[in-house]
Amino acid sequence: MKLTVIGFLGGYPDHGHATSSYLLESDGFKLLIDCGSGALLSLEEIADPLKLNAVILSHYHHDHTADVGVLQYYWQLHEKRYAEPVLPIYGHTLDMESFKGLDWPKSTKGIAYDPDKALKLGPFEITFFKTHHPVPAFAMRIQEMSTGKVLVFTADTAYFPELTDFVKNADLLMTDTNFFADKTGQKWHMTSTESGQLAHDGHARRLLLTHLPAEGNLDRLKVEAQTTAGDDMQILVAQKHISVDI
Repeated sequence: MKLTVIGFLGGYPDHGHATSSYLLESDGFKLLIDCGSGALLSLEEIADPLKLNAVILSHYHHDHTADVGVLQYYWQLHEKRYAEPVLPIYGHTLDMESFKGLDWPKSTKGIAYDPDKALKLGPFEITFFKTHHPVPAFAMRIQEMSTGKVLVFTADTAYFPELTDFVKNADLLMTDTNFFADKTGQKWHMTSTESGQLAHDGHARRLLLTHLPAEGNLDRLKVEAQTTAGDDMQILVAQKHISVDI
């Protein structure tokens, strides 16, 4: 399977870059993970949005869902269809008002996932883990059923030790790394060193830093994460349209 970064910033788009959105592909199946601000324009540069097979949302903060509405309009206003006559958008129901907004006539259909059960979606099996965030948010462990390869996406979360078992032995661990190591006070996202520690303790094979700050030297994030991940850990910093074979 292949992961392509569509948007990688946290909070708001900046410098021409979108907020959280990632395209995961396997055997022709295209799954969009989150759909943040600026995601549709970024997606259009590399893929036809009408060829998406599904969208899945980790939670309903706007930097993860802002472009759901314009994606719905895109599907509504284009008559051409490929594999999916209506685009399924998977989300949780702990915020029913937001979940109901995933339905749009003749374009998208909201489908609830149960965070306590595995979801089989195309070539993937997805399990969920509730994170530490101000609203209900869920990390995802996505296994490609044909190969056993595993992508883990932490979604938005503060660091907490119980994440370690959920990310264990991931072929690619994609972490919320919104803060540099010197961040103090309340944290609803992880720091660079916390991301590195999680990758180290969970024995991840590779680490991709995402949900990045719009300001500051992003190379510093990688250097800081390396100090806790260990010298043997391959660390990537998310960039627009960077692709990773898993």
